[in-house]
Amino acid sequence: MPQEEQDAKQTFLGFDLSTQKLKAILLNSELNVVATAEVKFDSDLPEFRTTGGANPGPNKFEYFVQPVMWVKAMDIVLDRLVMQEADLSTVVAISGSAQQHGSLYWSKHGITALQNLDADKFLHSQIDDSAFVVNRTPIWMDASTLKQCFEMETAIGGHTEMVQKTGSKCYARFTGPQIRKIYQQRTHAYEDARRISLVSSFLASLFLGKVASIDYADGSGMNLLDIRNKTWSKTCLNACAPDLEDRLGEPVSGFSILGNVSDYFVQRFCFPATCKVVACTGDNPSALAGMLVDKNWLSISLGTSDTLMMTLDEPPNLEEGHVLCHPTESHEYMGLLCFRNGSLVREAFNKSEADNNWETFNELLDSTPRGNFGNMALHFNEMEIIPKAKGTLRWNKDMNGSSHDAAKGVLKFSSPQIEIRALVEGQMLHHRAIAEDMGFHFGSQTNILVTGGASVNKSILQVIADVFSAPVYTQNESEAALLGAAYRAAYAYHLHHNSNTESIKSYRDYILGQTPNHLKLVCEPNKDSGAIYTPMLQRYRDMAHILESQLTH
Repeated sequence: MPQEEQDAKQTFLGFDLSTQKLKAILLNSELNVVATAEVKFDSDLPEFRTTGGANPGPNKFEYFVQPVMWVKAMDIVLDRLVMQEADLSTVVAISGSAQQHGSLYWSKHGITALQNLDADKFLHSQIDDSAFVVNRTPIWMDASTLKQCFEMETAIGGHTEMVQKTGSKCYARFTGPQIRKIYQQRTHAYEDARRISLVSSFLASLFLGKVASIDYADGSGMNLLDIRNKTWSKTCLNACAPDLEDRLGEPVSGFSILGNVSDYFVQRFCFPATCKVVACTGDNPSALAGMLVDKNWLSISLGTSDTLMMTLDEPPNLEEGHVLCHPTESHEYMGLLCFRNGSLVREAFNKSEADNNWETFNELLDSTPRGNFGNMALHFNEMEIIPKAKGTLRWNKDMNGSSHDAAKGVLKFSSPQIEIRALVEGQMLHHRAIAEDMGFHFGSQTNILVTGGASVNKSILQVIADVFSAPVYTQNESEAALLGAAYRAAYAYHLHHNSNTESIKSYRDYILGQTPNHLKLVCEPNKDSGAIYTPMLQRYRDMAHILESQLTH
């Protein structure tokens, strides 16, 4: 077969092992979707009794998963691809995305089983409970490690030091504190654990037939990786558990080819023996890779909590928020901000002010002018993460930081229209201010990509365009993390095959050279938006400062 024809037949396989399901996507050489398949943990694997893909633990804030559930899901998802007549003999590279922060603890037997898989048997009958020394493995929902966070930060000299080194202060959900808890409470299991994987590197390990390396971006969610040097921080490792470096292995770049697929998949599913396994990464970094946005873009996900993702030249030193090694640009960083008071607050206002009807909500929002006659509000119904504040503050046009009643504000605005606009403008001014604090540079080239449930709401998107003074886009393709996995496989393969030539393009240029960006322009900012919202940004900061100081007094 001529080389062109052979290249045209190449496919790239991506996986996303999220909290609730395992999904697979097969892309052809033009990066169009050939096949997809998924396994939902709650309904397809009822024997594991998960709710939303997890099991609550015996103690408060504990959540776990039995790793064999994920292994069994891989058996099923590959069979479902085959049932769709997906030709797996054309797959030249595989990569994956996975929920962040979870950890798996391999037994000696498990590592041997990985290396000696029998193609006549299912994966889950060989990589079973005995492959892991911890069978109820903690996932990102587990927040039971505050004690371990305190111990780790104290040991290295406080949380500022932790932020400087690892990009985040110690978070209970992060892997380092979780490993420390297992070391303390199940010392024998820790001692018997030959290797420790993240969920992403576990996914790669299944295909590789040996324990796979952790990539820099997902490794940044552990409180263990020095994100500037891209090596494990000795002081953080020592603060976590003994002999940890041997168990983690060397971290690697996200485009690393870890090796060829193991013989099991060649025999059982007809993968080519030369099919490459590319390092897998976390779902947030993979989503950033799948969005195909550059450093001029700010991505906002409007969900239960609102999440902002951005590309940064330098790690800022924000006490809150997360800075990760960038999934596709080796000299850049990824900023991640999570806000608690997102769609739940918008939904509460839709109930109280608009009879639980989003059309009414949008009419009321659209009927008030930008700037809302000088009326502003902050609604932190739950304790906000940044700023650390709880409560509500409303200001009318006459109030400012030095007003005698600034801390009290007004009790209620005169109409539902003003209430609704004050809520949405207040939320977006908050998001913009914190993005600036994190180091995002707003300018004439800035674009906003909005994803998540509320991204269908054009009235809210218009407020975003105005407050951020930037055009707002949405993405036709909702599975950014899954696409990111397959795109990264394709690009790593491209790098591998062009290692000696001058023709190497950047990740984004290469992918966009193959496939159009699935972006749709929805709103542009009004001409006067900068003049209206720039002064309001300072007013927002004054209001936030008041709410924050009320908490500390």
